[in-house]
Amino acid sequence: MDALFGKTIEMLSAVLDFRSERHKVIASNIANIDTPNYRPKDIVFKEELEAIIGNGTGITMARTREKHLSERSIPVDRAGFEVVDSGERVDLDSEMAKLTENNLMHNLTVELLARKFRSLNTVLREAK
Repeated sequence: MDALFGKTIEMLSAVLDFRSERHKVIASNIANIDTPNYRPKDIVFKEELEAIIGNGTGITMARTREKHLSERSIPVDRAGFEVVDSGERVDLDSEMAKLTENNLMHNLTVELLARKFRSLNTVLREAK
């Protein structure tokens, strides 16, 4: 499958999963705007990615024994996004801005995925 699709479709699929989960969290924040003592939540992903990229070290794994799994053999957990408290109170304007940004990024990811499939379709049609 990797020969045909490469890593692009798997990566875009993971991004869509992240965007879907983030939409649920933001919608929950908006729905609970009038709930007393409700603390807004957000999904931590961007901060972790920036920290890894920023320090230049990346994530590396060391195999100390022959029977240890390699980095490539570990499946990606798509539900592994961490939900954390993001502030003191729910601010409707801030949450709506986050929801709009998330929606735009979701649409961009869908468009990139559609373009990938269109290019594969073109290649397959030309190969006949």
